Amino acid sequence: MKIKAVNPATGETIKVYEEMPPERVRGAIEKSHQAFLGWRRTSFAERARLMKKAARILRDKAEDYARLMAQEMGKPIKSGRGEAAKCAWGCDYYADNAEEFLQPEAIDTDASKSFVIFQPLGVVLAVMPWNFPFWQVFRFAAPALMAGNAVVLKHASNVPGCALAIEDIFRKAGFPANTFTTLLVSSSQVDAIIENPLVKAATLTGSTEAGRAVSRKAGEMIKKTVLELGGSDPYLILEDADLEAAATACVASRLVNSGQSCIAAKRLVVVQSQRQRFEEIVVERMRAEKMGDPMEENTTIGPLAHHDLRDNLHRQVLESIEKGAKCLLGGQVPEGTGAFYPPTVVTSVKRGMPVYDEELFGPVAAIISVKDEEEAIRVANDSRFGLGAAIFTRDVAKGERIAASEIEAGCCFVNAFVQSDPRLPFGGVKESGYGRELSHYGIKEFVNIKTVVVK
Repeated sequence: MKIKAVNPATGETIKVYEEMPPERVRGAIEKSHQAFLGWRRTSFAERARLMKKAARILRDKAEDYARLMAQEMGKPIKSGRGEAAKCAWGCDYYADNAEEFLQPEAIDTDASKSFVIFQPLGVVLAVMPWNFPFWQVFRFAAPALMAGNAVVLKHASNVPGCALAIEDIFRKAGFPANTFTTLLVSSSQVDAIIENPLVKAATLTGSTEAGRAVSRKAGEMIKKTVLELGGSDPYLILEDADLEAAATACVASRLVNSGQSCIAAKRLVVVQSQRQRFEEIVVERMRAEKMGDPMEENTTIGPLAHHDLRDNLHRQVLESIEKGAKCLLGGQVPEGTGAFYPPTVVTSVKRGMPVYDEELFGPVAAIISVKDEEEAIRVANDSRFGLGAAIFTRDVAKGERIAASEIEAGCCFVNAFVQSDPRLPFGGVKESGYGRELSHYGIKEFVNIKTVVVK
C-alpha cells in the first residue's frame, strides 16, 4: 500500500511513501523494546538534557515545520509556527519537572518502610491525528520519554512528512536510536501492533470511532489506554456577559486551526435576551477572517485537511437548514480547487439537527438560543461529548460555580476560550475519552505505580 501526502489547498501530490510491511513493523518494535531496556536506566538529568535539545531544534526550525504542516494538512503558516513553539514549551516543561513529578512517595503504614515508585512500562504506541500534527505527538511523547518509556508512532496517513520530521527531531537531539520510532503504516496494522507483546500500552487522539476500535483491541489484550476523542464544546453566553469580549473569544476559538480542533467552540449557547446582538457581532467577526492560501501571512483560515471532511461539514450544514436552522453567513462550497469551506454561522439550532448533535470539524459556528441560565446549563450538558466548555459572565463567582459544579467536561474556562497548557491536565469525559495528558497527571498515565513495603 502507498501512503500519499496531498496538499489540500491545491490537490497536488507532495510525495508518495511505501507502507512498512508487517515484518518490518515487528522488527521496529523489537528494536524499540531493546532501546527501552537501556533508556529506562538513564538518569533524569540525561533525559532532560536531550529533551532540551529537542526543544531548541523545534524553535530553530519552526519555519520549516510550519511550512510542512501547511503543505500536508493546510494549517495557516502563522499557526504552524505557534504549534512548533508550543511543542518546544512542552519539551522544556517536562525536562524541568519530570524528576519531581516521579519522585518516590513515602507512605506511613505499620511496616518499617512503605513507599510508592513510578517505573516506565516499556514500548507505548501512539495513534495520532493530523489536525495538530506536531503538538498532539509531543504532548504525549515528551512525558512518556521523560518517564523512561520508548515510543512508536502511528501518525495520520495524510501527514507522513510530519511524522518523519518528528522522529528526526529526536534523533538529532541525541536520543538513543529507536527510543522514538515512526511507523509508516495504515490503520489496518494497528490491531497487530497492539497485539504485539512488546507493546505495553496505547494512546489515541482522534475520532470516537477510532477510540472504540483501539480500546476494544487493547482491552482484549489487557493493555492500558488513554483516549482523547471528539468534542462539541459548549460556550455559554449568559445574560450579564460582555458580548464584545464573548463573541471575540467564541470566534477566535471556533476558527482555531481553520475550525479543525477538538476543543474549538462549537455550540454557542446564548441567553435569548442577548441573542440578536451576539449574532451580529459573531457574523461581523467571522466575515472579517481571511480564507486562502495557508502559506500567506494574512491567511487565518486554510483548507480543511481533505475533501471528505469538507463534504461532510457541508452535509451537516445543509441537513440542519432543511430541519429549520437559518444560515446567517457562509454555507456555500466555494468554486475552485482545494478543500476550502468559508466561515459559516448557523442559528435557530435545535436538538435533532446535525450541527447540534454532531461534532463540527471546520469553521462553522452553531448558535443555540435558551431562555435562561438553567436552560443554558442543560443544553451544554445535552451532548454525548464532554471535552471542554466555557462560560461568559460578568459575575466571575457565578461563572466559577457553574464551571466547577454544573458542566460535564474535562475542562471549563470562565471568560476565556479553552486551550491546552502543559501545566494543566487535559482530557475529557463521556464519549470524549478518558485518561489525562499534560501536567503531572499525564506523565503518570504510562508508568507502573509500584508499592514497595519493607517489614
